[in-house]
Amino acid sequence: MSLARDGLAESPGHPNVIVVMTDDQGYGEFSFNGNPVIETPSIDQLASQSVRLTDFHVAPMCTPTRGQLMSGLDAFRNAAINVSSGRTLLNADSKTMANVFDEAGYSTGIFGKWHLGDNYPFRPEDRGFDEALWFPSSHVNSVPDFWDNDYFADTYIRNGQRQKYAGYCTDVFFDEAINWMGKQADSEQPFFTYIALNSAHWPWFVPEKYRQTVRATIENNPDFAKSFADRPQLRDNLISFLAMGANIDDNVGKLNRFLDDQGLTKNTIVVFLTDNGSTFGHQYFNAGMRGHKTQLWEGGHRVPCLIRWPDVLRPRDVDDLTHVQDLLPTLADLADADSHLPSRLDGISLKARLTGQSASLPDRMLVINYSRMPSFRVTYTDKNPAIPVRNGAAVLWKKWRFLENRRLYDIDADPHQDRNIAADHPDVVAKLRKHLNAWWDEVKDDVLTPQRVIIGHPSDNPTLLTACEWLDVFVDQQVQIRRGVRKNGTWYLSVDRDGSYAFELRRWPRESGLKLEDSVAVTKVTDGEFPAGVSLPISKARLQIGSYDHTQAPNADEQAFTFNVELKAGPTEMKTWMIDGQGNEICGAYYVYVRRLSE
Repeated sequence: MSLARDGLAESPGHPNVIVVMTDDQGYGEFSFNGNPVIETPSIDQLASQSVRLTDFHVAPMCTPTRGQLMSGLDAFRNAAINVSSGRTLLNADSKTMANVFDEAGYSTGIFGKWHLGDNYPFRPEDRGFDEALWFPSSHVNSVPDFWDNDYFADTYIRNGQRQKYAGYCTDVFFDEAINWMGKQADSEQPFFTYIALNSAHWPWFVPEKYRQTVRATIENNPDFAKSFADRPQLRDNLISFLAMGANIDDNVGKLNRFLDDQGLTKNTIVVFLTDNGSTFGHQYFNAGMRGHKTQLWEGGHRVPCLIRWPDVLRPRDVDDLTHVQDLLPTLADLADADSHLPSRLDGISLKARLTGQSASLPDRMLVINYSRMPSFRVTYTDKNPAIPVRNGAAVLWKKWRFLENRRLYDIDADPHQDRNIAADHPDVVAKLRKHLNAWWDEVKDDVLTPQRVIIGHPSDNPTLLTACEWLDVFVDQQVQIRRGVRKNGTWYLSVDRDGSYAFELRRWPRESGLKLEDSVAVTKVTDGEFPAGVSLPISKARLQIGSYDHTQAPNADEQAFTFNVELKAGPTEMKTWMIDGQGNEICGAYYVYVRRLSE
């Protein structure tokens, strides 16, 4: 243990910090915000004990939110701008929240969803976390995740090694976090814990007991049941989604009991938030807001944020405009770790406002922008929507919302954003447009610079590259692999050192045991099924990396193609092709295992 940690452990007033972030739940998914369908008693209790940031905003999709939380920087400044397509990688030069607390003498742990890079130097264990239990990419059952993980008894990554766990995913992440925090407390070691859930993200798998409870609640509400009578699939999906929320609430209750039982509650800051607007709120209850995940409407990015620190922060509503990138400087400030913050931040410390030392925050404008998925249809540009543009933004200022550089809304008078009043307030439009233009000029030259995965580094050798990192090409779901999507793309890499490298190109991941031309049947899993997978007529593969460009036949086991390549250290690009018997391209290799053999 470092001297800094020894000294800090002796300071009983130095708070532990826990950040809990759920996935795809919106502002209205909790009964403390008026949800008419389900009760969330444990989260409600936490809300009653917390400062409640009622005008708190994130990005409309998960990676940008997570990058802003970790770095305190706008998404377009930290490079984590999209949920896949080689754009999830948090700039390796950006100091993270884990780095800040680690330098301040804390033990640091993550449990759950990272979604800011699956390879060196972007993994959580590379970014300041001492303890890292996580799964790759955007959700359980994503392309780089362990094959056929289904939320139950899954295989995750623990400190660089795959390990199987019994139980439901949300329960596992809370249980493992609680066990780890208990060990830190026993050692009188302050901790920073990030519990980042995949729930309630699709696929909507959940223990049946939670689904039964929600279904009974809906059936006992005739008006609600009637509204979904002609939409049975939507009703069933919503029931599963809300059941996942009920399970989250149970786990928050378990966390609260642990802190109470261990005598840690008073000296622990607990933050609870969600990563973007709801996927279902607009279908049943959205707390009066318009929009959902992926959208610039208020319902796409306004979410709950609760901050509890008993005896220090008085429970109340704080209505100032706040943003997810404020949490890094705020928590560091509250924990007296602000001397370790990076020199550049877009977020601001809310400490004075939270502690009552200030009656309001400084006047500020916020910009929300992110890279859309390539298949999105947008109205503000004819260009590829995956390419960030200035007009893909929302500018927030006081009661004003300026969308796509053309529409203005007053959310005090019009919370559902039904009336565009840009023509009535040209002075407000001019002020917000000026801010947007200045912001865009700062970020436009860097936002599309690719971040490069490093191959051959001792801490990540061998490594697995997947189609998730094809630049600006979306392949992120195992169901896409099963379907054999006819896509291809380029990996942006950096070779760590000169040497011999082996590249193993696959259509299916190793653990599946499948051959190149195999299909798969419908797979029954714990709480549902995965669709059948098609056969692809693969007879050859081609690898191009740097000046190397070769084509060859499969290995003897017919599961892969192996290429041995001499590489020089430095940046490079790589592309692969799966080829049929007539020499036609089918797709890229979805999985490439890379090992540096020698120097």
